[in-house]
Amino acid sequence: MTELLLIDTIGPFFRGYDRRVINWSKIPWDHAGRQGATWWETVCRELNVIGRQAASWGFNAASIDDVAHLADHEWIEPEVRRRIARYRSEMRNCFQVLGGAGLKVHVTMDVFSATPGLLKRLAIEGVSVNDYLKGLMDRFLTDFPEVAGVIVRIGESDGKDVHDDFRSQLVIRTPADARVFLQALLPVFEKHGRRLIFRTWTVGAYPIGDLMWHRGTFAETFRGITSKSLVVSMKYGETDFFRYLPLNRNFFRTPLAKIVELQTRREYEGCGEYPSFVGWMYERYARELKQAQNVIGCMVWCQTGGWVPFRRLAFIDPEALWNDLNTYVTIRIVKDGMLVEDAVRAFATQRRLGDADALLELLRLADECVRELLYVEEFAQQKLFFRRVRIPPVLTVYWGNLFVSHSIRKLLRYFVRDADGALRSAQRCMDNLERMLPLAERAGVPVADIVYMKDTFGLLALAREYYFADDAAGIEERIQEAKRAYKAKYNKRGLRARYRVKTDFKPLLLNPRHLGWAVKFLMRRQRGYRVVDRLIILSALSLIYRFIAARRPHWIPGFASKSAMGVDVVFR
Repeated sequence: MTELLLIDTIGPFFRGYDRRVINWSKIPWDHAGRQGATWWETVCRELNVIGRQAASWGFNAASIDDVAHLADHEWIEPEVRRRIARYRSEMRNCFQVLGGAGLKVHVTMDVFSATPGLLKRLAIEGVSVNDYLKGLMDRFLTDFPEVAGVIVRIGESDGKDVHDDFRSQLVIRTPADARVFLQALLPVFEKHGRRLIFRTWTVGAYPIGDLMWHRGTFAETFRGITSKSLVVSMKYGETDFFRYLPLNRNFFRTPLAKIVELQTRREYEGCGEYPSFVGWMYERYARELKQAQNVIGCMVWCQTGGWVPFRRLAFIDPEALWNDLNTYVTIRIVKDGMLVEDAVRAFATQRRLGDADALLELLRLADECVRELLYVEEFAQQKLFFRRVRIPPVLTVYWGNLFVSHSIRKLLRYFVRDADGALRSAQRCMDNLERMLPLAERAGVPVADIVYMKDTFGLLALAREYYFADDAAGIEERIQEAKRAYKAKYNKRGLRARYRVKTDFKPLLLNPRHLGWAVKFLMRRQRGYRVVDRLIILSALSLIYRFIAARRPHWIPGFASKSAMGVDVVFR
C-alpha cells in the first residue's frame, strides 16, 4: 500500500485571496491570474517547503490543479490562450519545485471544462467530448513530460461561486458513459506511460450518481477494463469525509489498482481550528484495507475541500498544527503500519512539543467531543439514503455553519430515541474540554485553540439542550446570548475565524406522525432502491423539485441553493 502516496499542494495559491468564505475545492485561477512575479515566487517557495516536508514524511507524489488551465487548444478564445500560456510557464516552475523535492506531479481535472467559444466550436465541428479530450490529453502529456498522471473528477463540477474562463460540466451521466470515456482515454495514457486516476466521488447527480456505493453501478462502470494505466480512487466511506462510516465495500469488488482518499484537514470538523484527530479512525480503515486486493496507496487531502472561512494551511502555517499532526500520523499509519500512539509521540518529538502522553490524552478527549457533540451519535450511526446519496451523519454543523432550528429539533427527536443519553454525552464532552485546557499546556500545544473549541462546542451543547430537553428554561434566549458573545469574541475571517451561527426558532407546523410518514417515504435504510424510489423518488420528485424551483424558489433555503453546486444537483 505504498506505491502511490499522494498529498495535495494547492494551499499557496490562496495567499492574498481576500474572501470571507473560500471555495477550497480548486485553485482560484481568477485570483492567480492577477498576480505578479513576486506572488508566484512566494508560491514556489512555499511549494518547496510543502514538498520537502511531505517527502521527508514518506509521501512520493503531489496533486495540483488543473489540466483545463494548462492544456492549450486552437479552438479556445485568443485572450484565454494568452492566459493559459502564462499559467503554463508559471506552473512549469511549480512542477519543477515539487519534482525537485521528490514528489511525482499529478494534475487534477474535471472531466470536461470549457469556455463559451470552445463549446460553440465543438458544436460547429460536430466533435464529441471524448474525441476532443483524447486529442487534448495527448497534447498535454506530450507538452508536460514531468507530469506522472492525471486525477479525473467525473461526479462533481464547479460550484456556483466559480467565475472563471472555464466552467466544468457533468457530462458523464451513466455507467456506460463512464466506461466509454475510460475506453477512449486510457490508450492515450498507455501510450505515454502515465497514470489516469479515476475518482468515484459523486454528488448524486444522474444514474452515475451512486457510483461511490452501488455495487451494480460500480461493476458496470469498470466492466471489461484491465488497463495498467488506470487507478481507481475512492473515499473511505459511502459519502463525503465524515465519521461513523463503514469502509467502502467497493474496495473489495475489483482487482484494478486502487487508492483510498483520506482527509486530514477535516472540512466538516473545523479544518484544523481545533483538534479533530483522525488517527484511530484511519488506523481501523488501514487494517481493513489489508484484506483488499491491489490497494496501492492513498491520496491525502491536507489543504483541499469545503466552503469555509478557515484558513490554516498544512505545512506552511505554524497555526496549522492539528492538520500537520493528522497528516503525519496518517502517512505513518498507511506507509509504515505504525501504531497511532507511536506516531503521535514521534510527531511531538519532531515538533519539539511538550509531554507526549498529555497530548495523547488530549487527543482522546477531543476525539470523543467530536464524535459525540459535533455529531449526535445515535443519529450518526443510522444508515440513511435519499435518492442516490447516503445522507451525511451530521445535521447540525455543515462546513463553517452551525445550525440551531426548530426543524432540526423535530428531525432529531424523530431519529433519536435516547434523549437523556444525548444530553449526558454533551455534558461529558464539556467536562472533557475543561480537562483539555491543562493538558494543552503540558503538551505544549496552543491553549487558545482549546478555548476556541470549548466556546464553539458550548454552542453545540446549548443546541443539544434545545433539541432534547423538555424543561430547558429560557433556552432560546440563552442560545442568542451565547451567539452574541461568540460573535463579539471571534472575527469573521482570519487565522481564527468563527463559525456562522444560524438560528431559527419558528415552529415547524408538522406533527410527529406526518413527519414520520414523510421520512419513511423519502428516505430508506437499505442501499438498494425500493419500488417507490424507482417509480417516484428518482423520477417524479425531480419534476416536482424543478416546478418548486421555478414557481416557489423562496421555499428552498438560500444556503442549500447557493453553496457548492446547489441542492438542485441532487435532483438531476
